[in-house]
Amino acid sequence: MLGVVLFITVTFVGLTISSRDLLSGNGFQRLAVYIVAPFQSLVSGFYFRSLDFWQIYFTSVSKAAGMDELKKELALAMAAQNRCREIELENERLRRFMEFSHSSERPFVAARVIGRDPSLWSKTIMINKGMKDGISKGLPVVVSEGIVGQVVNAFDAYSRVLLIIDRTSAVDALVQSSRARGIVQGDNSDICIFKYALRKESVVPGDVIVSSGLDQVFPKGLRIGAVVDVKKDSSDLFQAIYLKTFVDFDKLEEVIVPREPFFSVHGENSEFDPDIPSDRGLPYFHGEKLPDGE
Repeated sequence: MLGVVLFITVTFVGLTISSRDLLSGNGFQRLAVYIVAPFQSLVSGFYFRSLDFWQIYFTSVSKAAGMDELKKELALAMAAQNRCREIELENERLRRFMEFSHSSERPFVAARVIGRDPSLWSKTIMINKGMKDGISKGLPVVVSEGIVGQVVNAFDAYSRVLLIIDRTSAVDALVQSSRARGIVQGDNSDICIFKYALRKESVVPGDVIVSSGLDQVFPKGLRIGAVVDVKKDSSDLFQAIYLKTFVDFDKLEEVIVPREPFFSVHGENSEFDPDIPSDRGLPYFHGEKLPDGE
């Protein structure tokens, strides 16, 4: 501020002196120019630098606003791409469901997973179909990859499904290659236990475990999982077999449920007749089949 005042004062004095006819114009004008010129140069440079600064500032602000618009457009485009990807994946899952349901003459209903049990000791899910859609307690729940579980509670518009990885779940199964029989029991993880397979049976890692159909819930031949570990103890009658399920329960989004059981109460369309004693099945104890004699 002091410099500006000094510049104005000197300029005014110089102009005043140069305008007097009595004084020698050339001497005083040269003196005034000599004194004032540096200040004029300084102020002029400051002015043009300030002008350049504000031009750069406004240009930057304008470009920043343009960048914000581009970012918004990019975010919208990415969201649209993500929606398209989700639709594509959903269509792929539904296509597999349609192929699976067409392989059976029974009517199926597709359902969406709307909830999961957050507890560590229970593995259940909620689906958005219920009794009004033809779903009842006891029906099997499957996907194209294999068995999911069984409906344990059916309400008007939704149902609760017990997953096969739950500790209380048990599925009568067999090894696809050797036909060794056993029970697949959950362990609250994606690793299940294949119990009651005799030690003499040939079971190796990689073997596929499928449903046997003898539990009167799941039809024969549905995939359950693949063997990942086999332990044989010379003192035990049975092998300790562990399998990893084909279904990824952490990524489960849709399932399909038949509108009617695969097996009727009187054994129609079933390999099991309750009026004829069967030596093929294992007796039940609290929902789990135990070997004969126990």
